[in-house]
Amino acid sequence: MSPSEHTSVTTVWPHQFPLRGVQRTPRRTASPVRPVQVVSAGKPYCPTRLELAAKRGIDIVGALTFFALFGPLYLIVAAAVLIGMGGPVHYWQTRLGRGGRTFRFYKFRSMVHDSDDILRQYLKRHPSEQLQWDTYQKLEIDPRVTRVGRVIRKLSLDELPQFFNVLKGDMSLVGPRPCMVRQRSMYGEHWNHYCHMRPGITGLWQVSGRNRLPYADRVALDARYAEQWSLWLDLKILARTVWVVLSGDGSS
Repeated sequence: MSPSEHTSVTTVWPHQFPLRGVQRTPRRTASPVRPVQVVSAGKPYCPTRLELAAKRGIDIVGALTFFALFGPLYLIVAAAVLIGMGGPVHYWQTRLGRGGRTFRFYKFRSMVHDSDDILRQYLKRHPSEQLQWDTYQKLEIDPRVTRVGRVIRKLSLDELPQFFNVLKGDMSLVGPRPCMVRQRSMYGEHWNHYCHMRPGITGLWQVSGRNRLPYADRVALDARYAEQWSLWLDLKILARTVWVVLSGDGSS
């Protein structure tokens, strides 16, 4: 393996919630796409039936509370998307959930139509951007995102429809970030860690740097979450998420 293809594991985890076995590296350092190799995580934690019931109960209560308190906000965002971009208001995509099963993942639409074709054409015209895409699975300047889309993404409002996924049981309030089908291979040997938990609206990735982190770091964080899971960890992540959303830290 050449020096440019190092496989160190990184994260920008807040000091309040340190993760064992994960190293820190500079922000936004590009590296070539490669099979994911992270500091070995232990076996995923196996919750008891009582813990699973408590986590599911928190999910249901949390999702219902959101719709009761922020239903008007949901309608305002839907109207803004419809007026600013036209229909459809919602966007869905196939994602991989607990056990590797597929489910429909919902968001408010923030991109133009035919976004996949536009991305391919953009990367073909701008080959220098390919490395950024391979490393982060994100672009700092994404030609697919509309003006309205940039605003709701910055405020994390595009994520609100995922509370429906939580009510359906496809997702949890806290868990690994839902994985796209094409990203499956990027988890390498840690795929079982991802499949051990329901994916979440928020999680370690969202409160540890978010879009500033390379995708390999997201894999490391998902593995650590599965290994170190507890209800207390979920509550700390939810509390930290409030600050991240209000500050816009790491959003795109």
